[in-house]
Amino acid sequence: MKRIILTIFTIVLFCGGLHVNAQNAGVTLYFGAEEMPDLIKCLPPPPDTIGIGFTHDIMRYMWGKVERNNTTRAAIAYRDAAWDFDSLFAEFVVPFGLEISKEGTPEIYKYLVNSLSTIDQMRVEPKAFYHRKRPFERFREHMLTVYEERYLSGEGSYPSGHSQRGYAVALLLSEVNPEKADTIMARGFMYGESRVIVGAHWQSDVDASRLAAAIGMARLHTSHEFLAQLEKAQTEYKSLTGSLPATDDFSKFVNLADAVPDAILEIRYYSTYNFVGARVDGYEEPVALLTRQAADSLRAVSDDLLKLGYRLKIYDAYRPQCAVDHFVRWAADVNDTLMKPYFYPDVPRDKLFELGYIAKRSGHTRGSTVDLTLFDMATEKEVDMGGTFDWFGRESHPDFGGNPKTGKYTGQAKITAEQFHNRMILREAMMRHGFKPIGEEWWHFTLQNEPFPETYFTFPVKKL
Repeated sequence: MKRIILTIFTIVLFCGGLHVNAQNAGVTLYFGAEEMPDLIKCLPPPPDTIGIGFTHDIMRYMWGKVERNNTTRAAIAYRDAAWDFDSLFAEFVVPFGLEISKEGTPEIYKYLVNSLSTIDQMRVEPKAFYHRKRPFERFREHMLTVYEERYLSGEGSYPSGHSQRGYAVALLLSEVNPEKADTIMARGFMYGESRVIVGAHWQSDVDASRLAAAIGMARLHTSHEFLAQLEKAQTEYKSLTGSLPATDDFSKFVNLADAVPDAILEIRYYSTYNFVGARVDGYEEPVALLTRQAADSLRAVSDDLLKLGYRLKIYDAYRPQCAVDHFVRWAADVNDTLMKPYFYPDVPRDKLFELGYIAKRSGHTRGSTVDLTLFDMATEKEVDMGGTFDWFGRESHPDFGGNPKTGKYTGQAKITAEQFHNRMILREAMMRHGFKPIGEEWWHFTLQNEPFPETYFTFPVKKL
């Protein structure tokens, strides 16, 4: 009978975990629950109610009640009770040094969500096995977070899921930004204390959860997929915070006109026909430069498309950091609206950073990113893509009017089936030869295995 009750309780808890994961579409678990360490075997059992350990738990519970009188600390504890990932990540913005979001830091966000979802699985069986009564239930007192009582009553207290998550996210973020590990880990430690303060957990629950988080992290480090995502998260952090190394060494770059002789060059940032309305800093000649690896892959794309009657038309390739700095200065001048009707009629200038159209770092500066379109050799015109290069708006997204994964047109007033199909011809050819697209610009592609993922180049654009 006890085994049946345990099984039912486990199913209920696990379904709750699935509900959480369902809120985060696209979650990938690095390991299944059966592949993660068994916390019933790893952790000591919770203290017996007549032992010294439980006396300590009671004393800490009383400490937590006193801490509720500290309005600042009580407010933090109240916030820490939120169970969703976004609320959890928001609490680490200050110690981590960067705002974490699905849109703004996609690689870091994916790294955290996948890792935490994997580690979360470990708490299910010990909660059901020990089925420990929570402090507010034993003392028949209200929690600071009264709203939690309804769904925490009757659920096992050992170990603490919140504390495990809080400490795990601190461990994860410390690997991305090790220089701030002390303050990040301090916040993770505080996250567990919050569960004692609100009355949701005993101190021994929290202590066990910190150990559980460390055990889970050790297991994650045996996954090649986890390690690869960690590297992406680290690179994204360095990119967004400007901590990647810079160099003016152009020895690994080639002239695109030599590497892909059939390509047509229309280097917009050398001209005045761009969203800035002037020649951009760093563009000394109307040429395109790429790393040798990216240029070789682009040559393969060109050869494929020539058979279909198309040539590649290049708008931009390598972009020096001084050009990116020029964009940043331009975006800060909200009075300069010269090119607004042509490139961003519906976007306020003061929202360009917030919406991600302008950034302080660009993948172009790493030398393996290219902006391009198709040129029809039969009509001797650019192929109609349903929008222009560098158009700031939803219409530029590859999924505008259809599903890029299936290539199926779904209908959209501002783009026709033919225009969507044309975008897919370019997209599929680029991806077939190792380039990856982004979700905001149909013309933008980066070599999947770029040779300098952690380097920003500073030399000007001119013929090598």
